[in-house]
Amino acid sequence: MDRRDKHNYYLDIAQTVLERGTCLRRNYGAIILKNDEIISTGYTGSPRGRANCNDLGYCIRKKMNIPRGSNYEICRSVHAEANCIISASRRDMIGATIYLVGRDVETGELVSNASSCTMCKRMIINSGIEQVIIRDSDDKYRIVKVQEWIDEDDSLAGNFAY
Repeated sequence: MDRRDKHNYYLDIAQTVLERGTCLRRNYGAIILKNDEIISTGYTGSPRGRANCNDLGYCIRKKMNIPRGSNYEICRSVHAEANCIISASRRDMIGATIYLVGRDVETGELVSNASSCTMCKRMIINSGIEQVIIRDSDDKYRIVKVQEWIDEDDSLAGNFAY
């Protein structure tokens, strides 16, 4: 019997965490790990005390036909990465790794080319997390160094009207 490699082992745990998600479009699970110890977990869901989309029976983003990757301020949910970071101490996150897995609710398939949104990237940068490991398939994953997000600063890209 082959032993599961560590990255896939931790991605499997993050994938189990996503099962608690309440989004009707895509659910994500995340865990923060440092020195082979899980610091915190997080999944996609509405802020504490507010109704979840699965309780309401609809997704406002889906009703408005908002494409993936845009207008997250309209979403009821707090993202898995954000929930994970909220539940951890910054001193524990400095130099840590966050594992991320996403699943499409309708198809049950893993989210292809999953990545953190711009807001989650900012939180990950500020938290001190060093790398993000994202599941692409049951056994394949990508490792993203957070320093790349800092170096490729896209926060001033585009035309903004105020």
